Amino acid sequence: MTGASRVSGATVGELVASGERRLAEAGVAFGHGTANARDEAAWLALWSLGLPLDSPLDDGPDSVANQPVTPARQARAAMLFEKRIATRKPAAYLTREAWLQGVPFYVDERAIVPRSFIAELLADGSIDPWLGEHTRQVLDLCTGNGSLAVLAALAWPEVQVTGADLSPDALAVARINVDRHGLQERVALVISDGLAQVPGPWDLILCNPPYVNERSMAALPAEYRAEPRLALAGGNDGMDFVRDLLAGAAACMSEDAVLVLEIGNERPHFEAAFPALPVVWLDTSAGDDQVLLVTRRALQDFSPS
Repeated sequence: MTGASRVSGATVGELVASGERRLAEAGVAFGHGTANARDEAAWLALWSLGLPLDSPLDDGPDSVANQPVTPARQARAAMLFEKRIATRKPAAYLTREAWLQGVPFYVDERAIVPRSFIAELLADGSIDPWLGEHTRQVLDLCTGNGSLAVLAALAWPEVQVTGADLSPDALAVARINVDRHGLQERVALVISDGLAQVPGPWDLILCNPPYVNERSMAALPAEYRAEPRLALAGGNDGMDFVRDLLAGAAACMSEDAVLVLEIGNERPHFEAAFPALPVVWLDTSAGDDQVLLVTRRALQDFSPS
């Protein structure tokens, strides 16, 4: 730590500001629940102090910014910041908790940190126009820590959800979250290589698959390399898993079913791989090129190259 400032602060606000400077100075990467040093510093500081992560830090009457922090608690916070910097692990792996659409989830290194934009679409009802009384069986493929499966069950109390993943480790984490939210009767967890062990028929398939292309994988910051490679790497153009999925999905879907698929920053590769497939791009906070929807009828007429 030679030449580096140490995180300190006599108040919560000072501690967050100091942490922000330290993270920026260290050049850590974000994207696992926060997008900048300020938000990450607030997360780490508030968590280390045992304060709610949504505690206001502005100048309002409910702000905790001026709340005093003892030297011992400052030291505890400083240790967490230094661990974040030294290990380059996402903060969620250090706190063992991630939030998606205001819902808390357990996570550790066995599963990818949940951050899917599909969660927004579940919360704001964007998918609902394609659903109906027929929507009863929902599959969350590549479920990871189970967050989308849980959010789907919470969004639609009348459906049964199955979370499927190739990784037994990820499914062990998903089990923790299904149990945590009391959804054992409505969310099943199945180990499956793609659709092989979950043939359906499904009325809705949600999928946030491995889609990062080979060149991007090689350039990922350490924070992303701390996650299971299986959950990220999508082959040369990022479309390896997606090709198999789109080739077999129609046979696993009911007549009016739809597939909601996240492909991140890979839209150019997706459109190059599937130029004749008619899809609907859905708006998210990251734009209209991250998540798409495709109907069973469109998939029936589609033959991947």
